[in-house]
Amino acid sequence: QVQLVESGGGLVQAGGSLRLSCAASGRAFTDNPMGWFRQAPGKEREFVATISRSGTITYYKNSVKGRFTISRDNAKNTVYLQMNSLKPEDSAVYYCAASLRTEYTGVFITPPNYAYWGQGTLVTVSE
Repeated sequence: QVQLVESGGGLVQAGGSLRLSCAASGRAFTDNPMGWFRQAPGKEREFVATISRSGTITYYKNSVKGRFTISRDNAKNTVYLQMNSLKPEDSAVYYCAASLRTEYTGVFITPPNYAYWGQGTLVTVSE
């Protein structure tokens, strides 16, 4: 059974940092683009960051550029999201996702391009 399991969420004060992890099991995603999305209460799920198969291409939502960093460790079949200078508006459930679109070397920012999703980890940023 393929699973993506997120961890690392929690409560942090504004300006603080968190590092989210997404561990994959059941199959390797070393050749797959990966992404992070988030969903705040009452809002739609939105793109946050994505990383290419090789890890050489990354792309971010404008509001997190310069604060968040996505990375991957293919030896561990794990993707990370380092979040610095957190703001209250970053509060949301964060989801990891894996794309099966290995025919491209680029990245994807919309949910339909992702086939596997984790259950999410809650990030709460207080004032």
